[in-house]
Amino acid sequence: MLSRGRLWLWLSVALLGAGGSAWADGGMIEAVSSVTAGDTAWMLLASALVMFMTPGLAFFYGGLVRRKNVLSILMQCFMALCLISVQWVTLGYSLSFGPDLGGFVGNLDWMGLKGIGLEASSYAPKIPHTLFVIFQMMFAVITPGLIIGAFAERMRFSAFCVFALLWATLVYDPVAHWVWGKGGFLGTQGGMGAIDFAGGIVVHINAGMAALAAVLILGKRKGFPTAISPPHNLPVAVLGAAMLWFGWYGFNAGSALAADGIAVNAFLVTHIAGAVAGIVWCVLDWIKFGKPTTLGMITGAVAGLAAVTPGSGFIALNGAIWIGLGSGVICWIAVTAFKAKYEYDDSLDAFGVHGIGGIWGTIAAGIWATKAANPNGVDGLLYGNPAQLLIQLKAVGIVAVYAFVASLILFKLVDLVINLRVTEQEERVGLDLTQHREAGYTIID
Repeated sequence: MLSRGRLWLWLSVALLGAGGSAWADGGMIEAVSSVTAGDTAWMLLASALVMFMTPGLAFFYGGLVRRKNVLSILMQCFMALCLISVQWVTLGYSLSFGPDLGGFVGNLDWMGLKGIGLEASSYAPKIPHTLFVIFQMMFAVITPGLIIGAFAERMRFSAFCVFALLWATLVYDPVAHWVWGKGGFLGTQGGMGAIDFAGGIVVHINAGMAALAAVLILGKRKGFPTAISPPHNLPVAVLGAAMLWFGWYGFNAGSALAADGIAVNAFLVTHIAGAVAGIVWCVLDWIKFGKPTTLGMITGAVAGLAAVTPGSGFIALNGAIWIGLGSGVICWIAVTAFKAKYEYDDSLDAFGVHGIGGIWGTIAAGIWATKAANPNGVDGLLYGNPAQLLIQLKAVGIVAVYAFVASLILFKLVDLVINLRVTEQEERVGLDLTQHREAGYTIID
């Protein structure tokens, strides 16, 4: 005798055509029974935390620019939130996670989220497939937002909108498929086995190399480096950094895709790496400049959080400490010494923090990964598997080159049609007024 609940389940399956293309990944009965309320609740919260990072980024970057450009930064970040969300559900998710098309990109079977519903999927068997789409959407949103830090204060808003849409489709989505998609040629699901738990490759290296391309294409701000004003509102930047740190728990711990021990460990190592890197950067500023700085502390913390991201689901506490220490030192050198020597105008250090931090963290994951932290993961160099370090190095090289070259091409193409850079007069007046006909809390510097 069937129970009432099971009878309704069978009737639903019959009515909806279980076994058809709309119910891929194992069938409706199995999928529904694998979804758990606790995991679903956690992933709803994690998705919201990651979404919260984009407004956090807006405040972090907004506090670091000059007064006349604060609204332009907030506007670019919020446009990324809106524009890429729509791109993701119509096209981006299918390209990133859809059925494989030659190992390089997903096909368009899931365009417009066709066939995706509240059943579980093989990507995340404990939560509804739609929730996995939502969680991954927030990653796609913030990644082009990170690039804003490189060209802040000098790029046309219309050019940013076009570039962000093209970049998300032609750079972010393919790289996400390479690393995380089933059949992607770099990742663990049918590829060469590169590990990236929460986006060191897909998010930080990807955005960081695009940031470097932006710096080279757009050139320096007028007056850089001698006549650029310091950050106009460090308290706002501190607020933004705190929002980013808070959201990063969803970013990394949420990438476990379940409320389990791996999520707990990812939460811990994320926090500790950020804390260690913040301390290291502060101490280095103290030694170099004679005073510890607020800007150094928050920049170091963000560098540590970026660096621990790829290994956060695979490393133990000792690995987090070393990754935080390394990111504090390496990113500090990139921002204070390398940038000063070569005088490239990475306005808010998107390349120096996210690009360099992501590269270091991805390599470090191949050193400190251990199955003791994640039985379903891998061991790294220090745990008897030097091959993993070589795999990580290959993945870094492939994605860094692709993201840099593709971004250069896209910037050039957009520049031919729109003109990337504002005029000298518009730059002098500020983007708040010239691009948006608005002022924040002052008119002109």
